[in-house]
Amino acid sequence: MNTEAGEKMRVVQVPLGERGYPIYIGKNIFSALGETWLETVKPGRVLLVSDENVFPLYGGKLIDALVNSGFAVTPVVIPAGEGSKSLTWAENLYTHALEADLDRSSLIIALGGGVVGDLAGFAAATYMRGIPFVQVPTSLLAQVDSSVGGKVAVNHPLGKNLIGSFYQPKLVWVELAALDTLPEREFLAGAAEVVKYGIIMDESFFSYLESHWQAFLAKDPVVLAEVIAACCELKARVVVEDEREAGLRAILNFGHTLGHALEAATSYGYYLHGEAVLAGMLMAVDIAENKEILLPTEAARCRALLSRIGVKRPPVGLGTEQVMASLRYDKKREGETLVFILPEQVGQVAVYRDVDYLLIQRVLDKYFTTSS
Repeated sequence: MNTEAGEKMRVVQVPLGERGYPIYIGKNIFSALGETWLETVKPGRVLLVSDENVFPLYGGKLIDALVNSGFAVTPVVIPAGEGSKSLTWAENLYTHALEADLDRSSLIIALGGGVVGDLAGFAAATYMRGIPFVQVPTSLLAQVDSSVGGKVAVNHPLGKNLIGSFYQPKLVWVELAALDTLPEREFLAGAAEVVKYGIIMDESFFSYLESHWQAFLAKDPVVLAEVIAACCELKARVVVEDEREAGLRAILNFGHTLGHALEAATSYGYYLHGEAVLAGMLMAVDIAENKEILLPTEAARCRALLSRIGVKRPPVGLGTEQVMASLRYDKKREGETLVFILPEQVGQVAVYRDVDYLLIQRVLDKYFTTSS
């Protein structure tokens, strides 16, 4: 299908039977929205959820495209940042949906990054026991990771994503032009999740990133489309095999055990998600090397590419003790056992439940010592 820019739109399928859906990827593709979306969703009432940073940039353009296709749109703009991913804001969305007279055939659209997608998806999964929703991710992290796979959630003060569900979107609409206005910090946070896919399941993709890194950072449109499509295809493969995270899907949590603990220990106000996961991945590499399940040469290769993103320094006053305390509320914990995804080589990881607490403390100490 041609876009207004004369480019081809790429389509990645997530084949989950009746819950399957397409991911459309392209630049300047809003003009193709009507004819494409109506293949999947019915025109009707829409609650469009966005945040105060994204809505002024793309809200009007998306609303125009929706109205021209027969949708009646009620926009809701939330504060930007992880603090909006809460039950309070979910209730706020329910109120707006009721006031807009949304029923079970209506649609919720998430226009924004991971916070907007998780919150709007959670609202869609629980409003009237579930109504359709669409993801329009505008951050790199959301485009390659959080918008795909149907994990929706809000945070609790004691932990991240502790209240949520598995609920698949009807489609995902990846507008590459949105990355042109994305702040560099947000882009680099998303780049951490991009590298994650290479480490956990595809050495050839990791090699592609090594050789095309500068073009990727420069947002070369061909490289960008290739990278995002590859990430979506890799995640789709995992989701199809393990939709509800009973086994294989756990590998997507590489770097997240300690990453989520860093976020929780700073009340979700210091790290972007990708920044915390990047630190968590580097610590997971250290743990794997210490346990002698990852060769030093492979560990060095992982560190070299991850370090090109730039590791965020911890805030003053945060230390190992607070992060260890936050690990108590990790949702992947099994009783007293912490679950880690550790690399065994570039392109292959495995689940480990025997990571010594002293080793965890040592890698955290290293992070706080070398990053400060």
